[in-house]
Amino acid sequence: MESLIVVIDDEEDMLDLLEYNLTKAGYEVLGFLNTSKIEQLLNEENVDLLIVDRNLPGIEGSEFIKNLRLKGYNNSVIFLSAKTSMNEQLEGFEAGGDDYITKPFEMDNLLARIKAVLKRTKKKADIYKFKDIFINLTNAEVLVDNANVDLTKLETNLLVEFIKNKNILLTRDYLLSAIWNDENSSEKTVNIAIKRLREKIDPTREKKYIKSIRGEGYMLC
Repeated sequence: MESLIVVIDDEEDMLDLLEYNLTKAGYEVLGFLNTSKIEQLLNEENVDLLIVDRNLPGIEGSEFIKNLRLKGYNNSVIFLSAKTSMNEQLEGFEAGGDDYITKPFEMDNLLARIKAVLKRTKKKADIYKFKDIFINLTNAEVLVDNANVDLTKLETNLLVEFIKNKNILLTRDYLLSAIWNDENSSEKTVNIAIKRLREKIDPTREKKYIKSIRGEGYMLC
């Protein structure tokens, strides 16, 4: 599956240039002139990388990323900015950037840095977030609406798998292979595990995170 890259830059010419070259390089690309719809997009799509200008309308780019980090979003970030001083670059890293590239730049250099960041950060994805669900695998912490939820390791792995594939139908066979990897397990095993998971993360059944698709499987949406 090709990586999804979101580019945020208030210059249309720059946005068009980046979208063209990144698409040509084999990435799926979405471009935005401002940050107004980004958080909603992060909740709906599996975004692998954000490329962010710092001179954005409404909010400075590093402040926007800092706010996302505080909310638990762990998507990779490369700042692509005309702010070139050492202090300005340090601000970008301190805000949660994974890399910082100054304008003007060479496209080949940008593509190489993108490849490196995606390779590096995909190995260390220990924090997952979906709506008001927050998972930190480093300390086995699971929060729903800022309240701790006690999940078993299997239930945590199951929830992470759903978050990694949000808005995608996961069949019972897929879940058996991805989570249980046990030939003796059955579809009933999956049904029971999801029932228990639902009861823990949505005891009032109001939020309905995990949707059943009759005869097919389940979807987190």
